[in-house]
Amino acid sequence: MSNETQSTPADKIIGNVLSLEDEKTMDEPGRELETSAGGPVEEILKERIIEAIRTVYDPEIPINIYELGLIYRLDVNANGEVEVDMTLTSPACPVAGTLPPEVEQKIRSVPGVEDVELELVWEPPFSIDMMSEAARLQLGLF
Repeated sequence: MSNETQSTPADKIIGNVLSLEDEKTMDEPGRELETSAGGPVEEILKERIIEAIRTVYDPEIPINIYELGLIYRLDVNANGEVEVDMTLTSPACPVAGTLPPEVEQKIRSVPGVEDVELELVWEPPFSIDMMSEAARLQLGLF
C-alpha cells in the first residue's frame, strides 16, 4: 500500500497557503489527514466560494445574496464538486432568470471548483428571518 496522497482538483486551491503533504507532516505521526466531506480542503474551498457569492447583490436590496440568506445549502467535496440550493426573495423576482446563472458563474470562477450544480428552490419560502444579523441591521430591521 502506498503512502502517496492522490491529488484532487480541490487540492489546487490551497496554493501557497498549505499543501496536503505539509499538513500531514504537521499532524501527529501515523494520523491521516482528513479529506472526507468537511475536511480541510473542502472548508478552504467553501470559504472561497462564499467570498465569491458575497460579490453578488440583489439589485433591489443593497446587500449581497449570502447575507440576505438566499443560499440555503452549499456542499463542497474534495473533487471540487459544488452543490447549491438557493432561493430568491420572491417567485416574481425580476432577476429570476439572471441571478442564479450569475451565482453559478461566480462559483465556477473559484480556483479548485470543477463542477457546480445549482438548484433554485422555493421551500422554505424566503423571509427576513433568513438574513444575517448584519443584513438586518443594515436594513434597519431589528
